[in-house]
Amino acid sequence: MDELRGHFLEDLSVGMTEVMGRTVTETDITLFAGVTGDTNPVHINQSYAEQTMFKGRIAHGMLSAGLISAVLGTKLPGPGCIYLSQNLKFRAPVKIGDTVVARVTVTEVVPEKKRVVVSTVCTVGNTVVVEGEAMLMVASKADFAEAAE
Repeated sequence: MDELRGHFLEDLSVGMTEVMGRTVTETDITLFAGVTGDTNPVHINQSYAEQTMFKGRIAHGMLSAGLISAVLGTKLPGPGCIYLSQNLKFRAPVKIGDTVVARVTVTEVVPEKKRVVVSTVCTVGNTVVVEGEAMLMVASKADFAEAAE
């Protein structure tokens, strides 16, 4: 894999795994709310959030899920892959200061369709906060050979 082209389909196999971690900050939550327009007070208003079952502010679930996209687009399969679908289950809250680790593992390679299925899991310590499965389109070596002609 080089920095401008991820793994080719032929280079992928079941069990391949990559991870990425990030500690969630106040700035992350504020910027995410600004970019997406999701200003739910459970994310941005401490007084409000203290009255909820979480007893304080929590990060947007999609902020954690965004780390999955980062792993897919930069590490596995890497640059050039196309995100086709994703299902997610949000299992636990993430708070400011938590370090979220996103893990992507190849579970199936479908060469005839140029598709790869991966399991996607985000954890904080030993707690699963987000889990799901994604499908991606990944170029084959033949695709790049044809493009070069």
